[in-house]
Amino acid sequence: VANLPICLIGLEACAGAHHVGRQLAALGHDVRLLPAQYVKPFLKGHKNDYRDAEAIAEAAQRPTMRPVPLKSAEQLDLQALHRVRSRLVGQRTAVINQIRGFLLECGIPVRQGPAGLREALPTLLSHRTDVLSPRMIHLIEDLAGDWRRLDERIETLTRDITAVARQDAGCQRLMGIPGVGVITASAMVAAIGTGAAFGKGRDFAAWLGLVPKQISTGGRTILGGLSKRGNRYLRTLFVGGAQVLLQRPGHWDGHGFGRWLAAAGARLHRNVLAAALANKLARIAWSVLSRENGYNPEYVARMS
Repeated sequence: VANLPICLIGLEACAGAHHVGRQLAALGHDVRLLPAQYVKPFLKGHKNDYRDAEAIAEAAQRPTMRPVPLKSAEQLDLQALHRVRSRLVGQRTAVINQIRGFLLECGIPVRQGPAGLREALPTLLSHRTDVLSPRMIHLIEDLAGDWRRLDERIETLTRDITAVARQDAGCQRLMGIPGVGVITASAMVAAIGTGAAFGKGRDFAAWLGLVPKQISTGGRTILGGLSKRGNRYLRTLFVGGAQVLLQRPGHWDGHGFGRWLAAAGARLHRNVLAAALANKLARIAWSVLSRENGYNPEYVARMS
């Protein structure tokens, strides 16, 4: 490839594609990573390597095709930290639910939430020997050990992510936005870099799946629930941040969108309001990241 004249090279965005794309771009080629679902419509007949290459070449030349931006090695490292942490959080939730299920089968309900179970577990294992057999006690103790080990690994990864975020100017600006903490800020930088792939904040919110699904025909516009496309992990973080903000109405005015949030809350269901606020936070976050300006509550208040 180094001996080829400078040309357009299309690749499917799959495992290893970002590494190969960076190597080809270093040679001066114009590299475009294409999502597999965008290449599929150009595939003719049964799948084979030749037809795959033909479909990629056809899709890469479409003027309206949106390629995947090449991620840097630093972005991939940060993304890997988030992927591992997300997996461990899921495993911890599974362990907690399993402990709660075993206790409930023995007739011992525990209030919802990890904190309640963590607080009640030592007392239950030592005093409820009337309904918990020695084998069940030993099993739950082993599961509690797994829970502690997962907590330790998650905390270590969180510290690593925090250390990276403190050294990144984009993450620092994003963390000034209400509802955006170190996890959300670093996940956004790992996913989109500087945000140059999007022309405006609405495009970023649509990519996250924080816009209504359109089922329009015959000149009628029919809006459904959230499209839930794009990066589910990042969308979940923004919705979680929005839900935290909704629990603190006394701080709304200081965030700059207090009037908008109060007016929207009077007519929208709480879950719909959380999605709308997550959409707003995503658009603000893209603006702060791409324009390299800090969060300004007064400017947000004027725009609202």
